[in-house]
Amino acid sequence: MLERFKKLYDLKKKADSMKKEMESIHVDFEDRGVKIRIRGDQHFEEVIIDGRRDERLRDAVNKAIKESQKKAAKKMQGRMEDLGF
Repeated sequence: MLERFKKLYDLKKKADSMKKEMESIHVDFEDRGVKIRIRGDQHFEEVIIDGRRDERLRDAVNKAIKESQKKAAKKMQGRMEDLGF
């Protein structure tokens, strides 16, 4: 039992490290008057449309992504339990 907790702890440490690494990646994209700055963890930092910053769109997209990640994590948690974690 203790070994299982150690594995989970190590997995959590690795996941946290990967998360920080993904947060440090930045991608700037521009197409037809739309500029987007997004991090590697899929967090939109900036959305500019025709030269105007659109914080409402940025916030809405970030909330939608967060909800989809929660649902995916919940599904993955069920799968991990099936595997004995």
